[in-house]
Amino acid sequence: MLLFPTLAGLDKTVKTSRVLALVLKLIADLLRVAGINRLITMDLHADQIQGFFDIPVDHLYASAVILPYLESLKLDNLVIASPDVGGSKRANTYAKYLGCPLVLCNKTRARANEVESMQIIGEVEGKNVVLVDDMVDTAGTIAKAADVMIAAGAKSVRACASHCVMSGPASERLITRRSKKLFSPILFLITTIVLR
Repeated sequence: MLLFPTLAGLDKTVKTSRVLALVLKLIADLLRVAGINRLITMDLHADQIQGFFDIPVDHLYASAVILPYLESLKLDNLVIASPDVGGSKRANTYAKYLGCPLVLCNKTRARANEVESMQIIGEVEGKNVVLVDDMVDTAGTIAKAADVMIAAGAKSVRACASHCVMSGPASERLITRRSKKLFSPILFLITTIVLR
């Protein structure tokens, strides 16, 4: 059995769908040949990824941990936000469950891992915003989203993510915003690979 949660961000590094399909099938075959007879993943970027495997795949959802935590905060004027349009389905699921509005961020990238501009689609003024994402790599997107939310008048901004890669300047970006009171508590799940 293999716990392999980081498949969630694979499509962020492989740019074309044909190449992504080949890479995913190669990974699936390599794991099977290595003797893996079951795979456990968390918050896959696309549910269809499970179809590349010839072994049983258990796809878990971080929402089982994150949603009860968010409910325990008992925030008034809560808004769930996706820091990019690609995460809108996940954020919409959270918003429906919590019975609150959904806000989206539309971003453009200057290059990989560098956000050029971001606009908010929805209303955040006076609201407690929770940014929901699947993966935080360099934290550029989630940091920029927090900046934009605060500039638009959000009362507070929190963030939660399933996969916390935290490469390069990620820690500094989040610590800087936390010290400037731009971020309220942040919940990132630390997912690891376990072989058994």
